[in-house]
Amino acid sequence: MTTTKAFFDPQTYTLTYLVYDADGGDAVVIDPVLDLDPIAWRTSTRSADQVRQFVAETSLNVRYILDTHAHADHLSGMEVLKEAFGAPTGIGEHITEVQKVCAGAYNLKDFPTDGRQWDTLLSEGQRLEAGTIAVDVLHTPGHTPACSSYKIGDAVFTGDALFMPDYGTGRCDFPKGSASDLYDSVTKKLYTLPAATRVFTGHDYQPGGRELRFESTIGEQKETNVRLRAGTAKSDFVSAREARDAELSAPKLILQSLQINIDAGRLPEPEDNGTRYFKIPMNFLGGSR
Repeated sequence: MTTTKAFFDPQTYTLTYLVYDADGGDAVVIDPVLDLDPIAWRTSTRSADQVRQFVAETSLNVRYILDTHAHADHLSGMEVLKEAFGAPTGIGEHITEVQKVCAGAYNLKDFPTDGRQWDTLLSEGQRLEAGTIAVDVLHTPGHTPACSSYKIGDAVFTGDALFMPDYGTGRCDFPKGSASDLYDSVTKKLYTLPAATRVFTGHDYQPGGRELRFESTIGEQKETNVRLRAGTAKSDFVSAREARDAELSAPKLILQSLQINIDAGRLPEPEDNGTRYFKIPMNFLGGSR
């Protein structure tokens, strides 16, 4: 029996999860955050330190550090926690598709796009053995082509595929995103799980200013999700999702985040003056010149 501890980053509305076996002491981290001040361009390990402190206090052995996808709204804290815990990292094998798109956008000519930056690439139907914890991998594309959800016991961690029922689903307008694919991922994979399966979402945007919520069930999602219920027609979802996405602004940290997250959370190497630099492509997200 596993226990789930959630850590919320209010700056990016991100949930990091630590799933652990209190008896055996094994643990898995999902979607860690490296904090970035977008004004001073100053990084900090505040969010990662919360995970580290809890792991130390409970004497856990972190077996894996996983990302559900290459996040576009925050820097991954994967490398920070790998250094802290000595644990291997993992992500879905389709990350290579995202790497190829982003390497071209950033003009990273020598950047490897075969996923070697992670210790393991995960495939649909794979069971990852993390000590006493078994992680079943579901490829759930749509938000990005490389999204995975992770089922652990009676819980599933959906990243940006499903949000809380009063917010809906993830957006699908990033490169190679697809509302059609997301519909299939949710209805043909997530919604086929038992109704009592607990759903832990990757973000909570607290619509209407409500209190933080990050846990629901598959049954609740199928009955009340404001964008995609069990009976929602595919054409209706796709048209509504695409119309909504057309109204959305790009995430504030998308160009910074993708550069780091396609490299498994590694920051750019310092240049000869000892300073690290972000490389920001102009008009990658649209523009005239």
